[in-house]
Amino acid sequence: MAQNHFPREFNVINRYTIRAMLWLNGFAHITIGLALAVSVMMFAWLFFLDVRTAFAANNLVHGFLNALGTLMLLWSISALISAEIRYLMGAKLEVETFIEVAMVLVLRKLIIMPVQEVTPDPMEVLLWVGAGLMLGLTFVLVRLGQKQRVD
Repeated sequence: MAQNHFPREFNVINRYTIRAMLWLNGFAHITIGLALAVSVMMFAWLFFLDVRTAFAANNLVHGFLNALGTLMLLWSISALISAEIRYLMGAKLEVETFIEVAMVLVLRKLIIMPVQEVTPDPMEVLLWVGAGLMLGLTFVLVRLGQKQRVD
């Protein structure tokens, strides 16, 4: 890598700075991985609590939708873990992963809307549906762009 923008006297400092930043970045990704692992355990626990609460309250429909919402959060975490694993193995972070996570979270919101304590107004529902459609369109455009780049 050319270092024309630094005076030659700074080469040693620059090398140590880059090495320190690589170590710091590695530590950050280890922390992210551990946090994602903890969140998997937390969402799995929350899912089983949702199921237990649904059976205890004799309200399976409400409980099922809440549990499904929790599973969708777990799915999002799983997608982020997969992206992190690919990154740690040397692959690039793909933007489609983050679009997918956003789509799942919007879909989750639409699924749990009927069982919320406060009924959403039609405009709020329309905004969430619009967000989902825009994310879907963005996902398709990204995929088409990747396909054209490969071909």
